Amino acid sequence: MSSIIAIVGRPNVGKSTLFNRLTESRKAIVDEQAGVTRDRHYGHAEWSGKRFSVIDTGGYVKGSDDIFEEEIRKQVDIAIEEADIVLFVVDVETGVTDLDDSVASILRKCGKKVFLVANKVDNPQRINEAAEFYSFGLGEPFCISSISGSGTGELLDALVEALPKEFVDETEGLPRFAVVGQPNVGKSSLLNMLTGVERSIVTPMAGTTRDTIHQRYTKFGHDFLLVDTAGLRRKAKVKEDLEFYSVLRSVRAIEDADVCILMIDAEKGLSAQDLAIFHLIDKNRKGVVLVINKWDLVEKDHKSMDKYIDEIKSKLAPFTDIPIVFTSVLTKQRVFKVLEEAVRVYENRKRRIKTSELNDFLLPLMENNPPPAIKGKYIKVKYVTQLPTETPQFAFFCNLPQYINDSYRRFLENKLRERYDFSGVPVSLFFRAKSK
Repeated sequence: MSSIIAIVGRPNVGKSTLFNRLTESRKAIVDEQAGVTRDRHYGHAEWSGKRFSVIDTGGYVKGSDDIFEEEIRKQVDIAIEEADIVLFVVDVETGVTDLDDSVASILRKCGKKVFLVANKVDNPQRINEAAEFYSFGLGEPFCISSISGSGTGELLDALVEALPKEFVDETEGLPRFAVVGQPNVGKSSLLNMLTGVERSIVTPMAGTTRDTIHQRYTKFGHDFLLVDTAGLRRKAKVKEDLEFYSVLRSVRAIEDADVCILMIDAEKGLSAQDLAIFHLIDKNRKGVVLVINKWDLVEKDHKSMDKYIDEIKSKLAPFTDIPIVFTSVLTKQRVFKVLEEAVRVYENRKRRIKTSELNDFLLPLMENNPPPAIKGKYIKVKYVTQLPTETPQFAFFCNLPQYINDSYRRFLENKLRERYDFSGVPVSLFFRAKSK
């Protein structure tokens, strides 16, 4: 379970630049995956062998050129509640502003570890100018330049030293299914329905302020953990925030899960917040089951379900091979179907295909349906193998990997999905040059 670091501060102090600096080591890995640019404000960082999540709160502040103090306060409140460590970024060029003072006042009382980061310190003279930030009462400022990277090594050294120690769970190795989604979609009702009063073991996880509960489920021949995020309360002052809150509260649960059960309100449909959580699941390469709850409240005819599925898949494209279960937790309609699909997706995520079987299937297929020639050059795939990774990833070795386009990638992925059951699981294809 990785820690969460939130970057806060008023607009234009360099929060996003610092975010990019901290997370850039991950970019080479995720660039080959379609759609990753949709999650610009959430990423992973690694330093001295420790991995953690980083949230750029600035990416969620609306109207940053003419921002209201209340909006900044709202983001800081959320970050304080959900993050393990807060990076408070200020601008040495501008110096202390009233808005900085306001944020500092909140952070002094928050009870979380706060690192004061003085950005845009591009020369030795500005180190002296950063001394005025001592007035915040948040300790010594870390003087950095997000653009050049100067000083970020010292900041990261101190950051990883302060990270919470990893918690080792005695149930390690059991499948983990996280129930995620926006408030009031029925997560609590689903968990109560599934576990009831006969639940086997309730294991509060230490090392978190978030009241995340893992409940062991051992009924009907199953043995797995349900990761319950439903108990996470929303502070009244946070009010109706949106994508930022929904994503931030889901980060830990998603990272800690094998399969995510994403619950949607049938009456409201798939919203921007739901999509943000879905892309977070996809980006973390977790299995997913989509649950459309409160289906009993929707006026429908014999075509309603098919139409609803088509609309959802058009929004989720290109990753559309996903189990969709229509439920009414209130009336217990198809509740246990949700668990059956989650177990199936978990097995799909672990699926391994022999290299000989892959090549027997794919090489003739590609021979009959070759990639389009580029500039008179023909692409020839020599062989295919599944990589030894936690999720299904395949390497295609060929003579001209740089000429494989996205449409041909999708063609091959669709053929793999038609032949093998990878429903609910992200599949990655990598094209590599065949060594001579």
